[in-house]
Amino acid sequence: MPAVADLRAFAAFYFSYFAFQGLFGPFWGLYLESLAFSTVQISVLMALSTLARIVAPGLWGWLADRRGRRRSIILSTSLLSALAFAFVGLDNGFWWVFVSLAVSHFFWAAALPLVEASTAHLTRATPGRYSRVRVWGSIGFVTLSLVGGALLELIGLRNLPWAVLALLLLIALAAWFVPEVAAAPRSAVRQSIAGTLRRPQVLALFACCFLLAFGMGPYYTFYSIGLQQAGYGKSAIGWLWSVGVICEIGIFLLMPRLMARFALEQLMLASLLVTALRFVLIALLLAQPAVAVFAQTLHAFTFGVHHAAAVGLIHRYFAEQHQARGQGLYVIASFGVGGSAGGLLGGVLWPHGGVTLTFAVSALVTFIGVLVCWRWLRPPAHG
Repeated sequence: MPAVADLRAFAAFYFSYFAFQGLFGPFWGLYLESLAFSTVQISVLMALSTLARIVAPGLWGWLADRRGRRRSIILSTSLLSALAFAFVGLDNGFWWVFVSLAVSHFFWAAALPLVEASTAHLTRATPGRYSRVRVWGSIGFVTLSLVGGALLELIGLRNLPWAVLALLLLIALAAWFVPEVAAAPRSAVRQSIAGTLRRPQVLALFACCFLLAFGMGPYYTFYSIGLQQAGYGKSAIGWLWSVGVICEIGIFLLMPRLMARFALEQLMLASLLVTALRFVLIALLLAQPAVAVFAQTLHAFTFGVHHAAAVGLIHRYFAEQHQARGQGLYVIASFGVGGSAGGLLGGVLWPHGGVTLTFAVSALVTFIGVLVCWRWLRPPAHG
């Protein structure tokens, strides 16, 4: 069993990493809109974080598995991400912001899959413990979502890049304390990663992750803008984001019980089905505060259940020597390719149909994921 201090270091990393997202996700689109960028430019800039997840996780995961070491990559890429982001607030031109963000996100996207692989390895004997560590990421996110609106009212939206930079530096500090969790040596490899990737269950899993993330792409890019257009203030926007993550925290704490009762494949199916319902509610009734709050409570399934099930299935399907690449491929398929494609499509759809059209498409795509999961991602016969 790993030392408690080791797991606390991972919890601190999750907290700081997702505290950054708690400020960046809800408010960065509003900052870009304040610079008078078009909806297409906003969607391109917002998609950079997901585009980085297409390239970076595979590259850094391959390097970590090859070297059998992860900590040095986690630390160095976290520092370089903060350094690159320091340039974002120095100029308001589109291409200046584009290049600075692209470089920062390339390094920022490197660390999380490696941390996920290490956490999954350290908690492998009791899989439910993973959620108890990962929940600190949700706590970090909700903390900054809650105070973010008030903070921006105080310092002004124009100073958002400097607040984000401070959180990136906090990530680098947390990375310093993450312990080394050595991967298995290459000589011990008995199963090729190509063979794993050809398995129908693995292909179905990545398809499900892609489709849910595709549906979520417009959410991360335009949800705050949609709320603002519906008459919600900055503090209310922050609170609505926080409601989702508070429910996510609750479900993470319940995951050990859920995993003991339900197969991971069943949890994946439930996450897709509930998410499709959530997008229907956003598309049709976002202006109704009670419905908006209820739709956010469903984030417990959209992210909490879905992510815990995905990480657990990847840990099951991939050999120990391929864990970093397996988690990296999950990020690529979901937050990378899926999130980027969905966010970019949202930028095209938004001017023509706003919230209704954009999130109706998200609901349809996610329901296709329900069908894929139902058909091809079934629990083991003995389970």
